[in-house]
Amino acid sequence: MNYEDKKIVGIIATNVEPAVALNVIGHLAISIGKYSDNEIMGKSILTDKSGTQHLGISKFPFIITKVKPGKLKTTIEIAKSNPKLLVADYPSDMLDTRTDDELVKSISEKSNDRLEYLGAIIYGDSKDVNEITGKFQLWKIG
Repeated sequence: MNYEDKKIVGIIATNVEPAVALNVIGHLAISIGKYSDNEIMGKSILTDKSGTQHLGISKFPFIITKVKPGKLKTTIEIAKSNPKLLVADYPSDMLDTRTDDELVKSISEKSNDRLEYLGAIIYGDSKDVNEITGKFQLWKIG
């Protein structure tokens, strides 16, 4: 499989501060890694010349983009409608709760139209991911 066959795109809402954005992407990356197929990872252990081992990373491109909050919500809905894509989303409830039990309760008490999303990561075939995220701006600090 070619490294360009699949793609990972992180999306941050434009109203999210950089420190929060890093937290959002970190949590979402763990989720995508956990639930992705086995093909996402490159070599699991890399050994340098001195014998020190390093954990491998994703073998596919991973870019971070930004969109307005309303566009993010629509993007998540479109991506989730494609069964070939893996989508992790980050509702603001994740910042407003302290424990997993509190998070589960908070989200279970809201309908999707009441959730505010701060970010998402989409993983899948490059063609499918690009159709949804191809025109998004790259996320930059400053």
